[in-house]
Amino acid sequence: MNNFFRTTLHFGASIYLVSFVFISCNDSPAENFAEEEVKIDSVVKEKPQLIPVQKQNITYQLVGRKAFFKQFSDSITSDGLTILSDINRVDKNHLKRLDSILVPTPLNLSRAEYSPFPSVVPSLQEVSKILFFAYHEQYFGAYENGKLILTGPTNMGKSSSRTPTGLFFTNWKSKESISTVSSEWILKWNFNVSNFGGVGFHEYALPGYPASHSCMRLKADDAMFFYNWANQWKLDTADKVVAKGTPVIIYGKYPFGKRKPWLSLVENPSGLSISMEVLDSVILPHLPTILKEQKNRVEIENGFANL
Repeated sequence: MNNFFRTTLHFGASIYLVSFVFISCNDSPAENFAEEEVKIDSVVKEKPQLIPVQKQNITYQLVGRKAFFKQFSDSITSDGLTILSDINRVDKNHLKRLDSILVPTPLNLSRAEYSPFPSVVPSLQEVSKILFFAYHEQYFGAYENGKLILTGPTNMGKSSSRTPTGLFFTNWKSKESISTVSSEWILKWNFNVSNFGGVGFHEYALPGYPASHSCMRLKADDAMFFYNWANQWKLDTADKVVAKGTPVIIYGKYPFGKRKPWLSLVENPSGLSISMEVLDSVILPHLPTILKEQKNRVEIENGFANL
């Protein structure tokens, strides 16, 4: 076995003050957590290039672990490894543990071209930022003014603690949240979307199926990007919300107890693609609220800038 599966992440230090919130996204029963972070360290992450509209024809095969290592272990690139972990909905550590690995041909395209999300959504042209989590596909898509800028895998809530669906807005963020019950439960690059519900997105292990206690798990690089990209809420001196953060839409249903949906790509390579009609049916009921809150935030920010 060579070393191509080994990855290392380095995190900077942060300064912490005390505040209390709810967090319930670990591998143990959902609990309340104390989070000690107010001063946020900015992590400089290069913004992804806008993703091409035209997607290539891709086919998929399911390859047993032994056959995969024999065929690919000496030739796989870092980008190829990212794609493999994306389409198998796992992190790189869990990829090597799979009994069978879903392998695309070709394996040298951009992450976006393997994504079920469309590259452009005209109905989102007026929305500056929005993030989608698709339960059935276990995938996310982030858009700026209707253009997909980042996409990748997520592992959401398991059957007994399902991720709530609907429209949410990002609230507070925490570089690192530690459980008050067990110091082993560490949520890095955490961004809350339901303050009292304890739901958010953050870095955590992706085993390749819905496994969380309601949160949306992400790869480290994706979580770090969103930590800087999404907006926190704005509070007044009485801690009242005066402007909401970035809109987040969580939608769909996962077929618990059945075959993983992405494995059907072997028989139907385009079968998991999210059509414009489906995405519009998710967006349009919430669009007036999203645009209203966006307008309010701009006015609040402009008011602060003029003080």
